[in-house]
Amino acid sequence: MTAEKPRPRPATQYGETAKSVAQNVLRLRKRRDMSIYQLSAALRAAGRPITPAAVGKIEREQRQVTVDDLAALAVIFGVSPGALLLPPTDSPAASIGVTGAGQVVAADAWEWAEGRRPLKSTGRAEQMESLEYLLNSVPPEQRRFRQHPVGRALEAVTDDVKVMHARLRFHLFSHPERAERLAERTRQAVARLAAEVERLAGDLADGADQQVEGGRDGAGLD
Repeated sequence: MTAEKPRPRPATQYGETAKSVAQNVLRLRKRRDMSIYQLSAALRAAGRPITPAAVGKIEREQRQVTVDDLAALAVIFGVSPGALLLPPTDSPAASIGVTGAGQVVAADAWEWAEGRRPLKSTGRAEQMESLEYLLNSVPPEQRRFRQHPVGRALEAVTDDVKVMHARLRFHLFSHPERAERLAERTRQAVARLAAEVERLAGDLADGADQQVEGGRDGAGLD
């Protein structure tokens, strides 16, 4: 009776994001001037032991990382998980591959990784998509701030300034009148933010006054 031959293990299938992780591990390790032995020792100390040989396989796209490995690597390198998941470019003129989404605008991918907005439209109304994204992707305290008038005003300023900077940085110049309209819109967004901050400061002062008055009343009852 002949023994069955062991079946060959299927080759590891690497999608776009797994390739980005492998390339980023290599890039960040070299930027930190670490050898594969030093990175292996750091992973062992972090509770995620990976041998030096296995680190080399990760960088050569021969071994995929688990989510726990990814978290440990991000902590060791001092970066966000997104810095391992995405290529290090956010040019609005560049496209990058994201598993499940295909080729997308690099700047959009980073906005998604930073928890600012969904990567792709689901076909529903934009306002409903934004609300569902906040509900399902953002923790409560951040969600409350982003829904507050100050948070919304701050996001509007951030978006406008990023557009202005991108147009200058990547030479996406428009006609002078269009540039001035964008600048004026940004000035108005800054003014709205300043007004909301003043309103918030007033509410904070009123709350502090009420707390003081409440303390006095309570002291008088003793």
